[in-house]
Amino acid sequence: MPLTTMTGPILALSVILIITSLLLTLAILIHKSRGGGMSDLFGGGMSTAFGGSSIAERNLDRITVVVGVVWLACIVALLLLWKVMA
Repeated sequence: MPLTTMTGPILALSVILIITSLLLTLAILIHKSRGGGMSDLFGGGMSTAFGGSSIAERNLDRITVVVGVVWLACIVALLLLWKVMA
């Protein structure tokens, strides 16, 4: 499709999709894995020594899920908009 058919909602959803893709990638990389991961850079290793998951880790889980849902909703919305325009 030519660029002239790019409507405002499609452009806005595309920008949101790019931003959420970057945020989702960052959030996944920060998560603590079994081997420690990048979360140890921010002090995540200290809280796990005391057992259980820290408040920061639970909040990161919630943020990752919310960003993932927004990312998926953007993909579905873009597919529907492109199908309507085609």
